Amino acid sequence: MRPILMKGHERPLTFLKYNREGDLLFSCAKDHNPTLWFADNGERLGTYRGHNGAVWCCDVSRDSMRLITGSADQTAKLWNVQTGAQLYSFNFAAPARAVDFSVGDKLAVITTDPFMELPSAIHVKRISRDPSEQVGESVLTITGPQGRINRAVWGPLNRTIISAGEDAVIRIWDSETGKLLKETEKEIGHQKTITSLSKSSDGSHFLTGSLDKSAKLWDIRTLTLIKTYVTESQVNASAISPLLDHVVIGGGQDASSVTTTDRRAGKFEAKFFHKILQEEIGGVKGHFGPINALAFNPDGRSFSSGGEDGYVRLHHFDPDYFNIKM
Repeated sequence: MRPILMKGHERPLTFLKYNREGDLLFSCAKDHNPTLWFADNGERLGTYRGHNGAVWCCDVSRDSMRLITGSADQTAKLWNVQTGAQLYSFNFAAPARAVDFSVGDKLAVITTDPFMELPSAIHVKRISRDPSEQVGESVLTITGPQGRINRAVWGPLNRTIISAGEDAVIRIWDSETGKLLKETEKEIGHQKTITSLSKSSDGSHFLTGSLDKSAKLWDIRTLTLIKTYVTESQVNASAISPLLDHVVIGGGQDASSVTTTDRRAGKFEAKFFHKILQEEIGGVKGHFGPINALAFNPDGRSFSSGGEDGYVRLHHFDPDYFNIKM
C-alpha cells in the first residue's frame, strides 16, 4: 500500500472530509486555504480563498455543491464547491470551530470558542437553497459547556445535536428547544479533552477520540458506551470504516513536545483497531508529526490522514486488507 503524498498546505492539517460519492476530498489546515483534491489520485483541484485565519473544520452538502468552513477568523463561510466562490459569511464574536450540515442540508450547526468574556456556544443556522436569500440569524443558540466545543454533529433525523470538547463530556441537545437531553458520566466517559467525533456511515453510533489516550464508541441515541480502544499516545483524530468492522485512530504527542523525544522520523502512525474485539490490527506509519485528521472514503477502500507536517497522505488499501482474519 503506497500512499499518495499530497502537498498543498503550508501549515498543519486540521480536518479532512470526503463528499458522499467519495470522489472528492476536502482538507482544512492552519494556512487559511481549504483545499479540494481528487480522492482517487490525489490531484489538487483548487483552493477556497477568503479566510483570514486557521480553518478548523468543514462539511460538504450531500449534492457536493456547497462547502461550509469554520475558521479562527471568527467566521463560518459557505462556498460554491465547483467555482470556489464565497457565497456567504456567518460572522461571530469569537473563533468558529466545528461545522456540520444537517440531513437535507437545510440547517448547519456551528460552534464558537470561548473568547474574551464570551462562553463557548453552539449555533444553528438556516441554510437557503438560493445564496442571495441567505441570512445570518441563528435559529437556536446553545451555551453551557465549559471550554472549547471541538465537535458538534447532528443526531438521527436532525432531532438532536451531539457536542464534545474540552470538558470531556459528550452532550446530546434537543435541536428544537436547545434543552440538554443526556450527558456522559465522568466514570465511563473520557478523562481529558475530546479532540474528535465521527459518526458511523449509518449514523447509529459514533467514535470519540481524546487526549486521555483512548477512543470510545457510543450509541448515538442512548449515549451508551459500547467499546473503548486504548492507545499509547494522545488521540487527535478517529474514524469508523464504512465497510469493515474497523476503526482508525491517529495522534501523537503534543506538537510542542515532539522535538524533545527520541521518536524516529515518520513514526507517527494511524492505528487500526477491530471495532468489536477492540484489538489492534495494524498501523500505517509515515507522518513526520502528530496525525491531526483522519477520514475513510465512503466506499471503505481507502483512507486519508492529515498531519502536523502539512501533508495529506492518501492510502488505497491492498486486497489483503479486506481478508484480515482476527
